[in-house]
Amino acid sequence: MKLQSKLIASALCLGALPFAQAADFEDFGRVVRVTPQVEQINRPRQECRTEYVQVQQPAPQRSVGGAIIGGLIGGLAGNQVGGGTGRSVATAAGAIAGAVTGDRIDNANQPQGGVAEQAVKQCRTVDHWESRTSGYEVTYDYRGHTYTSQMSYDPGERVRLHVNLEPAQR
Repeated sequence: MKLQSKLIASALCLGALPFAQAADFEDFGRVVRVTPQVEQINRPRQECRTEYVQVQQPAPQRSVGGAIIGGLIGGLAGNQVGGGTGRSVATAAGAIAGAVTGDRIDNANQPQGGVAEQAVKQCRTVDHWESRTSGYEVTYDYRGHTYTSQMSYDPGERVRLHVNLEPAQR
């Protein structure tokens, strides 16, 4: 073998020496038990419904213009009838009759007050509890020793372990 080949082989062996004595490696442990860690979460929500209630409707404002004009016309018409105190009575009766007639004609198409139904929406907030798995408590066996660890997933029948060996300190 040439000297150059020997030097390269020696360099490679020396370079691989730390890897041959590495104290970190991966192995597997046997899973003994997996317990899901469940937490309760409240997510309140709105529940609404529509109810129909009866509401008293106020009577609309009546117009007085028809009564005033009717009273004036009735009074003028009554003033044309009779003489003396009879004329005064006829004027008053004509004014009253004209006012009543004018009011009825003016307010004939007005809606009347009464009871109507009105929709009322009523809402309330109710609790809504949900169960959520936040992780897993995993108990596993590795070389005759039992260990427990919290994990974010269920590892199945075996768990991959990162083993780190260190010399004991005195």
